[in-house]
Amino acid sequence: MTDTPPDRPLPDRLATDPDSPFYDAEILARNIGVRFKGEDKTNVDEYCVSEGWVKLAVGNGKDRRGKQLTIKLNGPVEPYFRDQG
Repeated sequence: MTDTPPDRPLPDRLATDPDSPFYDAEILARNIGVRFKGEDKTNVDEYCVSEGWVKLAVGNGKDRRGKQLTIKLNGPVEPYFRDQG
């Protein structure tokens, strides 16, 4: 087993859904923060820096597959490790 190196960069795209091809448990375990349009967001389900969008959880609603309802917003995205500021 390999541990996540402390200098491993954040991926361009990351998702919190284990069924997504962009899910990375090792990175998510390191307490990721996301700034969207200069504001910290706590309800981000997925982001893409190069395309400039985030998917945010909306309320408590679920779709027909039992997944959280999300809304996709466009703008500047800045992921960071919370322990490094």
